[in-house]
Amino acid sequence: MGLSVAMPGYAKVSVNGARGLVVEGCRPTLETILASETLYSYAARQPDARQLAGRAPVYTVSLPGECGDVVVRHAMRGGVLARSGTDLFLPPTRGLRELINSLRLRLSGVPTPEVVAFVTYRAGPLLRRSDVATREIKEGHDLSVVLAEVASGEQRDACLRAAGRLVVSLARAGAHHPDLNLRNILVTWDGADGARAHVLDVDRIRFHVPDDPIVQQANLARLERSIRKWRDAGRIAVSDADMDVLRAAAVHEKA
Repeated sequence: MGLSVAMPGYAKVSVNGARGLVVEGCRPTLETILASETLYSYAARQPDARQLAGRAPVYTVSLPGECGDVVVRHAMRGGVLARSGTDLFLPPTRGLRELINSLRLRLSGVPTPEVVAFVTYRAGPLLRRSDVATREIKEGHDLSVVLAEVASGEQRDACLRAAGRLVVSLARAGAHHPDLNLRNILVTWDGADGARAHVLDVDRIRFHVPDDPIVQQANLARLERSIRKWRDAGRIAVSDADMDVLRAAAVHEKA
């Protein structure tokens, strides 16, 4: 099955049975890589690659040419199939959905990494495996790290307000994120209030009516549930005052 979709600014690649989309300037590099191996295996063996945690190891690496610094991951099944450890999907896999959702979110002003490329590989006549490369966001930490390491004070409050503003911006875009947890919010220190929150793992997002209050409430409730889970497990300390800061930003502040 070929990849029939076209995206402005992206080029199709088809090498040795691997198919996908890549930002146009990165196409020659990706085709060279795919001529001999998968994108993920290439990233994993680079001596300067940094390994990050995930369902499978995730690698931050600098790709040659015009590709730049990217985060490369191999797609693994989540939800009820997460424990199976399977990486098999029906085509076109979640990579295409992640690309489409990322473009839509960014056009709506929601901070999220650019998808540089996604590639699918045949696994028999029907199933596929896939790799995704996203633009690396420099100097970022997920919200679980921030809440574990940043003490109470203005810097911590700024991160919580940034997460609240992210909830607002998702609602404005009508974007419901069913897994908006601490690991799927990346905090950087370049926002107007001292911090900015970026949403990750966007392939599962579904879009509804913009400014839907039900979407806003659902996203906030999911994030609060994640915070309570981490707090109850003793992995972070979160006070009632912290939760008040988050809720105030998620309900009242403008993104």
